[in-house]
Amino acid sequence: MTVSSAPGKVYLFGEHAVVYGEPAVPCAIERRAQVTAEPRDDDRVRVEATDLTLDGFTVEWGESADDHPDVDVPSSLVEAAMGYIEEAVAQARDALDDPEAGFDITVESDIPLGGGLGSSAAVVVAAIDAAVRARGAKIDPRALADRAYQAEHTVQEGQASRADTFCSAMGGAVRVEGEDTRAIDAPELPLVVGYDGGAGDTGKLVAGVRDLRERYEFAADTVESIGDITRRGEQLLADAEPGEAPDAALVEELGDLMDINHGLLSALGVSSRSLDAMVWAARNAGASGAKLTGAGGGGCIVALDAGGDTERALGFSNDCEQSFRSALATEGVRAEE
Repeated sequence: MTVSSAPGKVYLFGEHAVVYGEPAVPCAIERRAQVTAEPRDDDRVRVEATDLTLDGFTVEWGESADDHPDVDVPSSLVEAAMGYIEEAVAQARDALDDPEAGFDITVESDIPLGGGLGSSAAVVVAAIDAAVRARGAKIDPRALADRAYQAEHTVQEGQASRADTFCSAMGGAVRVEGEDTRAIDAPELPLVVGYDGGAGDTGKLVAGVRDLRERYEFAADTVESIGDITRRGEQLLADAEPGEAPDAALVEELGDLMDINHGLLSALGVSSRSLDAMVWAARNAGASGAKLTGAGGGGCIVALDAGGDTERALGFSNDCEQSFRSALATEGVRAEE
């Protein structure tokens, strides 16, 4: 039995703008997807998944498997989840140069699907790593990040960013700008996450921003402004001591930038009533800043607050299903044996 885990992530700055070549800074967080892989003697793949914001399901495919498994889970969620697993297996087979490698795979995750915390990237990264190692091989984290990106790129029909998969594979804070992906230093930020229990339609939200950007010059300027915010935020992170708690002034300025970033994303139409409500609940509780994370439309927000008031305030908010504090995950994909 071979087990790998990979972290989720939050965006400090830059989602949506990264699609147009602007920089983005995601940070890995200690919420992980764990994948167990065991080799099979045939070419079939059996997947058991739990805790993916689903009730749990088991699917098996291969030459004699059903094309449409009968499971007690909404078909759209099964198709979304299985699309990522199927592409992860395809990448593992390619890395192994064995197109008929079969696997029994178990997926467990405490990252909500579609909530903006990089659940699919974490699952894909951990699945490729576990499947490759289960067959006695190894894969370099950077090569793994690229293969995971290729898997997401296929499932998301060309709309995937390298940010999520690179961050999940490498851990820590990451800077992404176009094809340039690299780790950057970051302090131990006081991150608090709020989750509304929902998920946005990434494709629809990305298309909506594209439409605004093409129709209005000021919308294109808004996207560029998000890039400017990201560059300033990156400078602030570089000034802090890596791995140490940042001083209050730094947290306050980072929070200001997050507030502005959220306002611009809201202006581009990718926020929602629940996300805005959670952002304001966090700010009213004393958070230095708060913003949506990910595609938007529902899902999660991230706030900066060294105390406990923001987490408690979110917990009492009618728009928040779950709130939690999360440390920066300095380690990316890892073996869990």
